Amino acid sequence: MSEPNPESRTEPTPLRHRWRMLGLLGIAQLMLIVDVTVVALALPQMGAQLDLSRGTLTWVVSIYALVFGGLMLLGGKAADVVGSRGVVLTGLAVFTAASLLTGFATDATMVLVGRALQGLGAAAMSPAALSVIARTFQGDELAKALGVWSALGGAGAAIGVLLGGLLTSGPGWSWVFWVNVPVGVVLLVALAVTVPVLPGSGGRLDVLGALLVTLSTGAVIFGLVNAGDTGWLGLGTLGPVVVGLVGYALFVWRQRTARNPLLDLGMLARRPVAAGLGLIFVATALMIAIFFLGSFLFQQVHGFSALDTGLVFIPVALGTIAGAQVGARLLVRLGLKLVGVVSLLIAAFGMIVGATTMSMTVLVIAMTVASFGIGATFVAASTSTFTAVAPHEAGVGSGALSTLHEFGAATGVSAVSSIAAAAIAGDGFTAFSSGYWFAGAVALVAAVVFAFVLPGRVPFAGVESAAQ
Repeated sequence: MSEPNPESRTEPTPLRHRWRMLGLLGIAQLMLIVDVTVVALALPQMGAQLDLSRGTLTWVVSIYALVFGGLMLLGGKAADVVGSRGVVLTGLAVFTAASLLTGFATDATMVLVGRALQGLGAAAMSPAALSVIARTFQGDELAKALGVWSALGGAGAAIGVLLGGLLTSGPGWSWVFWVNVPVGVVLLVALAVTVPVLPGSGGRLDVLGALLVTLSTGAVIFGLVNAGDTGWLGLGTLGPVVVGLVGYALFVWRQRTARNPLLDLGMLARRPVAAGLGLIFVATALMIAIFFLGSFLFQQVHGFSALDTGLVFIPVALGTIAGAQVGARLLVRLGLKLVGVVSLLIAAFGMIVGATTMSMTVLVIAMTVASFGIGATFVAASTSTFTAVAPHEAGVGSGALSTLHEFGAATGVSAVSSIAAAAIAGDGFTAFSSGYWFAGAVALVAAVVFAFVLPGRVPFAGVESAAQ
């Protein structure tokens, strides 16, 4: 029960323009990831024009991550039940409409409702899109496709910082949201033509299970987001996390007793799946640490403007893209274990160099090296997961992978912000240096752990794709 039957894998859908479809889905995913960071540089202007409190400004960022992360498993299951194509298009439509609404916001309520609806659309589209890729590509092509997906997703945070600076400095904060509208409309038309009809397995959604996992995920992410302000042992952190863990225990009980469970718990016990989920958690936490620490370090220590900081992150984004592409090409040749472990070691090296230099040039190079390793880690995580996920589980597998991605982001921000804040004693660089040291140590420990956890070879290596 713990491993899917290899013969259960269906032939990939014959699709003449599947690489064009991959590019379109990648751009849509990029838009969702960009929206996590693009808002950050617009917050001061939004707060001044809409008279938003500091707490409300925090929620403008957090509520998107909460809804996005909390509903992704449900979105993935919906793709399995009713078919991926419809969920992709519906999610993208909701996200686009919500972006238009948020740009027209005149008060705090309208902003937060718009951001929550953006998260709802993203939670439906993201795992469903990844499910389409997993069901359309096979063999070496799947590794390459996941490399493209990982590269665009990993670069999204850097592009968001740059785009946020450009739009806020130019036409104003509303365009941070309105820019999604024309892109979303074009993508809707293009994807409606290119995404094949991938029928669902049928059945019914486990509404109670979905409610439990959604509230539990939201509670844990909420607690992790609070850790930067209340500390890891503060009530604002521990309370929601404990509530979330209790909710997950109830969710496990529900999945064992439900007639149509939301998730086959046996899937999570498969070694490649568990390794992939753990790897995506670590990789995302490291990536967010780079952007969080770098953004403050460049602006507070080196005196950069928000726009200048965004420009500095361009090499970091390119490093992520290059790492994902190189990692995808090497996976089948060298195996998951070697690529995953070496990628984490490269990330650790970049972080440690960043912790030991006050040179801005060296720091940018170090962050780019670290992002190269993280980009390769992203594709190793996705590939490891999907080697042990059957086609009818692709949506749930995608949802689980995406959920751990959000967990990693929330944990990474909370960890490095707490460590940097605790270390501040007059020397700004010393404060941020401790954050880089911590991230480097995490990458080193992860490399040792995953050397024992990751499968040695790519299970589908050599499988010839029929999607010609």
